[in-house]
Amino acid sequence: QLQVVESGGGLVEPGGSLRLSCVAPRFGLDSYVIGWFRQAPGKEREGVSCASSSGEVTKYADSVKGRFTMSRDNAKNTVDLRMSNLQPEDTAVYYCAVASGHGTDWCLISAAYDFWGQGTQVTVSS
Repeated sequence: QLQVVESGGGLVEPGGSLRLSCVAPRFGLDSYVIGWFRQAPGKEREGVSCASSSGEVTKYADSVKGRFTMSRDNAKNTVDLRMSNLQPEDTAVYYCAVASGHGTDWCLISAAYDFWGQGTQVTVSS
């Protein structure tokens, strides 16, 4: 079983920034598509960002374009999500997920992913 662990969540004021990290302590991520998803109370899980195995292709939800940046360092086996200009509507539990599929056309769809982390809470509030 591939274990994925997220970190970096917290409480931030509107307009602030956070960086989330995703690691797989005992598994190499370099062959997998990685996605970041979030789920707010009472809402469905939504895709935020995803990256191809090489990191050359990244995709973003329209709601976060220009504010969030996803990057991966396969040598360090880590994936980051840098979030800036955070707003209250960004409040959610954020999840890192791993998929073994090819390509990226589907990578913002949660059903395509095989392994999930436990999530990290991001709260944007004054």
